[in-house]
Amino acid sequence: MKLNGTLSSTTETSEWESNIDTMGDEHIGSPKIETPMREGAFDLSDDQKMEQIENHFRSIMDIMGLDLTDDSLMGTPKRVAKMYVKEIFQGLNPENKPKMALFNNSYHYDQMLVEKNISFYSNCEHHFVPIIGKAHVAYISSGKVIGLSKINRLVNFFAKRPQVQERLTVQIAEELKKLLETDDVAVVIDAVHLCVSSRGVQDTSSSTVTSSYGGRFKEDDVRSEFFAHIQAPSPS
Repeated sequence: MKLNGTLSSTTETSEWESNIDTMGDEHIGSPKIETPMREGAFDLSDDQKMEQIENHFRSIMDIMGLDLTDDSLMGTPKRVAKMYVKEIFQGLNPENKPKMALFNNSYHYDQMLVEKNISFYSNCEHHFVPIIGKAHVAYISSGKVIGLSKINRLVNFFAKRPQVQERLTVQIAEELKKLLETDDVAVVIDAVHLCVSSRGVQDTSSSTVTSSYGGRFKEDDVRSEFFAHIQAPSPS
């Protein structure tokens, strides 16, 4: 229990920490669509972020007892900092959101469009280890169509941040609904979580599937057609 913004006892603090750890292990996602960000999250430049991350990561390595004078390790803090800001977490910066090319559906295509087997890499926000998966995305045009590669770029933009798979699925679906001005959007993600396979239970055979169905995709026959497209073999 919290009293005046603080936890009321050591026992309750321990219980709270235990609950947080369990939430991470069970991969319970936040119901919020937006990625949790603190106020002032974008006040620092990329260079300032990399400098601070480099210093903090050097301290972590030192605490772990690693020899930072070794030629294999001395550059690691800088490499990790650059990787965090410029690569695997670049989707945190709204300036990196891809430009979306939209066109009028002048050819009056009225069937679903499916972009499947979109490979992505993300990172579990509970343990900061990789999520590796594929996304399958479909929509039925209400007058607008989107450049095919833009769907892949949108998936990867939302993937390149600390994530939970449930939120990632909904973020992709809701963004496409807004862009295309239609509820007829479906997203299915099948992914392997290294927080499951490389730690804890260490199950290397399981994967996690999440889905979001809007508009006509809530109808059994439309959803069945989508599944058939996903399961059909791709051209080699």
